[in-house]
Amino acid sequence: MHIEILNTGTELLLGTTQNTHGAWIGQELIKLGLRVQRQTTVPDGEPVREAIKESIERADVLIVTGGLGPTSDDLTREATAEAMGIDLIEDEHALRVVVEFFKNLDKYMADSNLKQAMIPCGAEVLPNPNGTAPGVYLPPRLGKGSPCAVFLLPGPPRELYPMYHAEVPHRLKALAELSDDHEMVEMKFTGIGESDFHEALDSPLNAIAGLEVGYCARPSEVDLRLIGPHAAVESARTLVTNTYPDKLISDDGSLLEKVVVDLLAAKKWNLATVESCTGGAVASRITDVAGASEVFTHGFVTYANEAKRDVIGVSEDLLNTHGAVSEQVARAMAQGALETSGADIAVSVTGIAGPGGGSEEKPVGSVWLGIAVKGETPYALKSFYPKDRAAFKLMASQRALDLVRRELRSE
Repeated sequence: MHIEILNTGTELLLGTTQNTHGAWIGQELIKLGLRVQRQTTVPDGEPVREAIKESIERADVLIVTGGLGPTSDDLTREATAEAMGIDLIEDEHALRVVVEFFKNLDKYMADSNLKQAMIPCGAEVLPNPNGTAPGVYLPPRLGKGSPCAVFLLPGPPRELYPMYHAEVPHRLKALAELSDDHEMVEMKFTGIGESDFHEALDSPLNAIAGLEVGYCARPSEVDLRLIGPHAAVESARTLVTNTYPDKLISDDGSLLEKVVVDLLAAKKWNLATVESCTGGAVASRITDVAGASEVFTHGFVTYANEAKRDVIGVSEDLLNTHGAVSEQVARAMAQGALETSGADIAVSVTGIAGPGGGSEEKPVGSVWLGIAVKGETPYALKSFYPKDRAAFKLMASQRALDLVRRELRSE
């Protein structure tokens, strides 16, 4: 199925508003086994009509975002009706919804809002519980030319995303005649290079009939996408899990930080972090997860040696003898965070992010990570990420979270 996305809005081309709709819709479509063939962004006004006219001649499905509001430059409905040779009519249901929206807010409704009730004749109104502008679905039978189905969706994400989930996937599945025996699984791995991952898995995965495989490499992570019939996907999932059981973060697309929070919750453990070179990146990722407050107690950022000494009790003798970036200090940091916070497990990070500050013995990119668990002897591991500061912090925080994950999963 040839699917195109048309994003409308001058602000998207000026750069004042980031255009994220194409990426988001593309990710949603891939879950159905569908692909975006083309994405176009145009400013408000006349270019919208021209872009719609061009797209409906090529595409089986056109998804348009934006331009459904009450202002004079919101012309998506008008442009679509003109391009498809359909009259606009006032839809009673859409009008009632718009009026009711303002009534519930106890706000005056300007007459300009009435244009939001104008719908191409024969189209279906898509409810918008999060805004005034209803969406519109034009089945392929309505077009005077090529049989292209058109979805008109609002621009604001808080309106677009719920409307998409409620109104679009089931219609696309019907149009594409997709079988219910079709699914996508996204598996995330860490601690393995992309080339090694490919070399070990390409041949056996390609031997599974009906399976589509996709890879995406990120810093310290490899994502594997499996698409196909249920039996093929499950066969591949089992194969990959058995090949890299200890490196599998999740097989449902969950991020590493969510996996850690879920594991902590399952064990009824609390976590504390203490960071130097990452400046709170580990704690930030943990607190990005809903429910983190139930399992995360303290996030110490002890950048200076004095902070390591005064806040979490790292011995000044250790700091002077071994230096802040050392196995001994990483262990002491983790243990100090554990005791100070009262948590069940603590992770520490201390390293040299660069670009300066390195030495022959401790080059830029060196990092020590420590783990302390109640009742056990703390330990530390060394890693090396000779990257720019941003990449270094991301990879070091990934390694720290993975150490916590491994500890939580160990017997």
